[in-house]
Amino acid sequence: MPKVKKIPQRQCVGCREMKDKKVLIRVVKSPEGEVSLDDKGRKPGRGAYVCRDVECLRKARKSRALERAFEAQIPPEVYDAMERQLGEADE
Repeated sequence: MPKVKKIPQRQCVGCREMKDKKVLIRVVKSPEGEVSLDDKGRKPGRGAYVCRDVECLRKARKSRALERAFEAQIPPEVYDAMERQLGEADE
């Protein structure tokens, strides 16, 4: 009997839905305190996941979900840069 590979699940901080890790984008807080999107999922630091949808990022911003996940204040410029980056990825 072949062994079935388990697909890891993560929860989007915006819509709070459990989805496959591959379809989500990791938002990472580096050890230096910098918050950025991690397309490859390889950057070092604390991670939280968000759907590849600008609306989910906006929901996370409104509910301050990323700030709770990282236990730190996130400047509005960082959210704006992440929204631009997500918008460019959609095109």
